[in-house]
Parts: sequence; structure tokens; C-alpha cells
Amino acid sequence: MQQPASGEAAAAAPERDLVIDLARFFCLALVVVGHTMMVSPVLHPDGTVSSQNTLGEQRWFEPVVWVLQVMPLFFVAGGVTGLHSWRRLRSAGGNAIEFVQGRLLRLIRPAAVLLAAMFIGLWAARLSGVDPQVIQLLASGAGMPLWFLAAYLAAQLNLPWLSALHDRAPWLTLAALVSLVVAVDCARGALAWLAYANMVFLWCAVQQLGFFVADRRMPGIGPSGLLGLVAASNLLLGLLVLLRLYSGNMLVNLNPPNLPLFLLAVSQAASLQLLRPVLVRLAARALVRRLLAGAGRHSLTVYLWHLPLLAGISGLILLSGLPQPAGGTAAWWWTRPLVLLGVVGLLLPVLAVFGRLEQRPTSTDPSRARPAVAVVTAAVVVFIPVADAALNGLTVGLLGGGAVCFALAVLLLGRVPARGSSHSGPGGSGLALPHPPLSANVEP
Repeated sequence: MQQPASGEAAAAAPERDLVIDLARFFCLALVVVGHTMMVSPVLHPDGTVSSQNTLGEQRWFEPVVWVLQVMPLFFVAGGVTGLHSWRRLRSAGGNAIEFVQGRLLRLIRPAAVLLAAMFIGLWAARLSGVDPQVIQLLASGAGMPLWFLAAYLAAQLNLPWLSALHDRAPWLTLAALVSLVVAVDCARGALAWLAYANMVFLWCAVQQLGFFVADRRMPGIGPSGLLGLVAASNLLLGLLVLLRLYSGNMLVNLNPPNLPLFLLAVSQAASLQLLRPVLVRLAARALVRRLLAGAGRHSLTVYLWHLPLLAGISGLILLSGLPQPAGGTAAWWWTRPLVLLGVVGLLLPVLAVFGRLEQRPTSTDPSRARPAVAVVTAAVVVFIPVADAALNGLTVGLLGGGAVCFALAVLLLGRVPARGSSHSGPGGSGLALPHPPLSANVEP
């Protein structure tokens, strides 16, 4: 139960875990549906415009979001997929720079196009006479998914050395990361800006839980032990809330993130393993497998684009002058399925045009690796607009600047060498890059 898995053993492990596929699909669907229940632009009598988080303001929703806050599960799954991908690449002769290069390209290519499209669309709207308040509201709301991209990138780019620490001292590494999270939470009252350090510490700690799942440590605990983990993590979380050390609203705890999200991650990771036998049978169905394969190829595009499209629909409704029911009323709730259908309908052509950007471009020359300085520079360039947005908020100008920075980073990164492409086979060490169609949990 306690024996760490070696890199060689992990590389030989099955490449596709349908349970992780299913978990990520569930998380993505829940996020899309949840956001359609939240965004509600309001036009006030004095002409000002604001955005109302209707669902978040419902008192009954606070205990519900305790259960449905699935962002920690996203990062647990990212730890599973990232660790498998890193070990496969390493076994094929790759290094940490190539891993970082691939992760950056996979994530920022779709994001660069999104930022450029948002900048052009909002700037055109501004030139056509749309109120600047509406433009700013759309920019800030539509750009919300970018915080996840920044946090996920920060965790994944640290994965190679965190994996090395995990192989040597898994529990000590996890304890050190959690200690850093607690230290930041304790100091954030005096230094408010320090809270953003947990965008790295917290999500790296949650990602580390995914390493335990990937190494099959949690299944070895047994059903009673997993139930104990679920109960203990939730009881501790409840105690922290009762002592008023943290908010009971997990939306409040999300940005900047804090310790309750790690406790939720423990509960969700243990629950996932506890339900694994049932989920395996469900995910093995042919229809579900096809659904997961399709979703896996386009999951990042769906995540990045669904909120800008939702903001666009809300803005058009606001500008149309159509009567709008007050947020939270029965009439407002009846409009939500229509809004969801509108978002899904707009996502289909977006996926057709931009979905292919998720498939990481590879070079036919296995030796064509980028210099380390180019990859590190690209990472710095990407985080410049991200840090600005986190500290000062997202504006139309920053969307344009971010698109330029992301495009420059893509040019710096070039194409990823196809490690192991000439040596793969049924008995080989495996590809660093699986052939399409890509699985949701076998990321390039």
C-alpha cells in the first residue's frame, strides 16, 4: 500500500483511465451549467450596468456549493494525467523543458485565439457605440476562465520537480505544500496581496493528491478508510467554518483559494476512489466512451469559450431592450434552460473552427527541441498579462496585450519534438504524444 510507484512501472500503466475521463466530463458539464445559473446582467434606473451572481446570492445555495464546488476535482484529475504524461515522456528520453514546452503549447494556443477574438469583438462593439460600462462588464465577466488557466499552468509547470519529490517522500511533500497554504492563510490578513501565493501552493497541493490517485495509493486504503477520509475532511472543514476561520461559501473561498479547497479536494479524491467500481461500469458503455472521447478532445475549448459566449448572449439581451425578469424570480429561472441551449448552440461552431487548436503540434524530427531559454521566456511572457489581470482586473486593452503575449509565447515555443515516435509499438515504452483521438486524461 505504501510502496511508491517507479517511473518505469507508471510508464507501463494503462494509458486511459475512464474514471478520470468521466470525472472531468462531469466537472466540465457542471461548470457550464452552473455559470448559466449565475450570470445575470442588471440595467439600473440611472443607466449603470452591473453583473449579478444570482445563484451565489441564494442562501440555500451555500451548502449546495459545498458539494458542487468541483474545481478541486479538476486539479486532482490534472495531477493524475500530468504525472502519467510526464513519466511517459521521461521514459521516452524527454526532459522537464520538453514537458513544460508541451504543456504551455497545449494550453495557450486556444487561449491566444480566445483573447484575440474577445479583443476584436469588444473593440468593434465599442466603436459601434456600445456603452463603455457594458464593454467593461463583458470583458471582466468573459475573462473569468483565465484565472483557472493561470492556476492550472502554474501547477503543471511545477509538476516535474514535484513528481521527483513525490517519488522520494510523498507524504512529506504533501505536508510541506499544505503547510505553505496554511502559512499564507495566516499571513493574508496583514499582507492581502500574499493571498495570491496560494494560487500556486494550494493548487499544487491539490495536484499532489492526484499523484496519490495515479500511484494507486488511495485505492489501497480500502472502502472504510476512504469513507473515513471523506468524513474527517468534511468534519474538519465544518469546524473551521463554525470557528469563523473561513467562510462556509466555497465560491468566496475560491479566489484567492485557501485551505477549505484542499479539504474539499481530499473528500472529492476519496469519493472518486470509493465510487470507482460503479464509475468503471458506467464509463465502459460504448455510448459513454464515445461521449468522453469527443469531450476529451475539446474540453479546454469548451471551458475557455463558454463564459465569453454566455456574456455575449447576456450583453445582447441587455442591449436589445427586451424585458428581463429579476434575478432569482420564477420567470428568471424559466429562462435558464433557453440560455443554456443558446450557449451550447454557439459552442458547436466554435468547436468546429477552434477545437483543433487543442491538439498539440508536434515535429516529425524527434531531435527538434527548443532551447531552455526560449521555453522559460515563453512562460514568463504568458504570466505577465495573467498577473496584471489578477492584480488590476481584466480590461479590453489587457485582452489585446494578452493576445500578443500569448502569440509571442507560441512563436517562442515552436513545435514539440515527437519523442519515441520511431520506437513505439505494442511492446515499446509508449509515446509521449498519443495518437488522436486524444483522451481527456491522456493529455499531450
